[in-house]
Amino acid sequence: MRKFTIVLTLIGAALCLVHFIGLDPKNMLLFSFSVPLWFVPIFADIRDVNLYFAYFLTIVSWGLMGYAIDWYVQKYRTRRHSE
Repeated sequence: MRKFTIVLTLIGAALCLVHFIGLDPKNMLLFSFSVPLWFVPIFADIRDVNLYFAYFLTIVSWGLMGYAIDWYVQKYRTRRHSE
């Protein structure tokens, strides 16, 4: 029962797909909603980053956020039922 993990991973994949097929011509969606891409300019020039690696990091980061939410929900439910 990992609803958030699945849904947020699909959102990350959809974000990358929208960018890949050209519906995000100015990169606004990808750069706005990809957490790893927020930090790339600190360490390197954004133009030097492999786009497929950026897609991978975006999908993984959205999946990890979903996993964290699922973990907290499960922890809350377990604590609530044990009281």
